Amino acid sequence: MSAVVVVGAQWGDEGKGKVVDLYAPYAELVVRYAGGANAGHTLVVNGEKLILHLIPSGILHEQTRCVVGQGTVIDPAVFLKEIEALSKRGVGTEGRLLVSQRAHVVLPHHKLIDGLREKKSNEAIGTTKRGIGPCYEDKVARRGIRMGDLLDNEVLRRNLDANLECWRPVAEDLGGTLPSAEEIAAEYAALGEALRPYIGDAAAIVRASVGAGEKILLEGAQGTMLDIDNGTYPFVTSSNAVAGGACAGAGIGPTQIRRAVGIAKAYTTRVGGGPFPTELEDDTGQLLRDAGAEYGSTTGRPRRCGWLDLVALRHAVAVNGLGELAITKLDVLTAVDAIKLCVAYDLDGQRLDYPPYERLEAVRPVYDTLEGWDDDLSGCRARADLPAAAQAYLARIEHEVGCPIGVVSVGPDREDTADLEDPFGT
Repeated sequence: MSAVVVVGAQWGDEGKGKVVDLYAPYAELVVRYAGGANAGHTLVVNGEKLILHLIPSGILHEQTRCVVGQGTVIDPAVFLKEIEALSKRGVGTEGRLLVSQRAHVVLPHHKLIDGLREKKSNEAIGTTKRGIGPCYEDKVARRGIRMGDLLDNEVLRRNLDANLECWRPVAEDLGGTLPSAEEIAAEYAALGEALRPYIGDAAAIVRASVGAGEKILLEGAQGTMLDIDNGTYPFVTSSNAVAGGACAGAGIGPTQIRRAVGIAKAYTTRVGGGPFPTELEDDTGQLLRDAGAEYGSTTGRPRRCGWLDLVALRHAVAVNGLGELAITKLDVLTAVDAIKLCVAYDLDGQRLDYPPYERLEAVRPVYDTLEGWDDDLSGCRARADLPAAAQAYLARIEHEVGCPIGVVSVGPDREDTADLEDPFGT
C-alpha cells in the first residue's frame, strides 16, 4: 500500500492545503482527485500567501510530481493562470505537472447558468458560480467536453455543438444568452494549445507510480459534509469529496490506500447556505472570524463560524475510515475564556451521536464546556509544548470521535506546526 488520502472532515476550508504542503516532501507524487476551481487551497510560505484552486499544493516542492486526476473539472484559463503565477515565483511546472485528458472542462455557459440559477432560486445553495455543478451535470449526462478534446479542433467543435444544443433552452428559460460555438471553440482551442504539454494520460502516471512502489499523496477538495452522498444534501458540492472518491478520481485501487487523514479546524466554519448546528451569530462568532481570517479563498465571502461540531466530525471519521486527524487553527481559540464542544445533537428530545438524514436545521447542539487558555501557541512544536487546557481540548476530541490526532497547526506558516511526522510511516 503506497497511498495516503488527505480529506476535509468538515464543510471545506479546513486547511488541507497547508497539511498537503507539509506532507508533500515525503511523497513522490501528489494527486488532486476531485472538485474544481470552487476550492481554494491557501498556503503561506515565508510570510507570503499563495492560493491554488486546481494545481496540487505539492507543486511547491521541486522533487514532487503532481497530477490533476480524471475526477476533477478544469477551468483551463484558471489552470493556465496558476501555471503562470507559479512561474513568476520561480516554481517550474513543465515535466512535473500533468492534468488528465479525461478530466471534464468547465465552459463559459456553465458559469453563466450557475449564476443565473443561483439568482433565480428561492433557496440558494451558496454556489461559488464557477460552473462546477453544470459541468458535473454534463459529465453524468455523457455530453461533457474533456481536456483531451481541446487538442483536436474537429472533436471539440462537434462536441460543443451537441453540448450547446442541450443548454441553450435552459439558458433562455433563465433569461440568459449563450455564446456561439465558434467563440467557445476558438477560445478553448487556444487554451488547449497553451496547455498541450500538461495534458495527458494521468492514470498511466499513477499506475506507474504504484508499480514503482512510490509514495502517493491523494489531495481532496471541499469536505465530507459537502460530499454529494454523505453531506448535508442538497447543500453540497457535485462530487464525492470523501476518501472513497479518491479511487475513481485518481485512478487508483482501494487496496493501494494505506490510510486516510482527516483535516479539521479546532472550530467549525461553513460558506454558503445550509444547516449549521453550532453556528455562532454573536460576538464570539465574529471573534473567530476575525482571528481566523475566515473569508473564502475562492469567493472572498465571510465564512459562518461556530463551535467544533463533534457529531459532524464523528460522521467524517466513520465515512472516510479515518486513521488520523490533523487539527488546524488551534491558535485561533487562544483568549477564548470558555470553549464549547458539541458532543451530540438533540432532536425532539432524542440524543443523536450522528447527523440525521433530514431536519438537521431542527437539531439543538448538546455542549460541554472546557477551559480556555491565554498562552501564545506559535512556538509550540510538540503537543507537550501546548498549555494543559489545549492538550485537554485535543484529548477530548480524540475520545469523542475515536480517532487519534497527529499534526496540530498553531499558525499559518509551515513552521507553525506541532508533531509533524512522515504520513507514510516506516
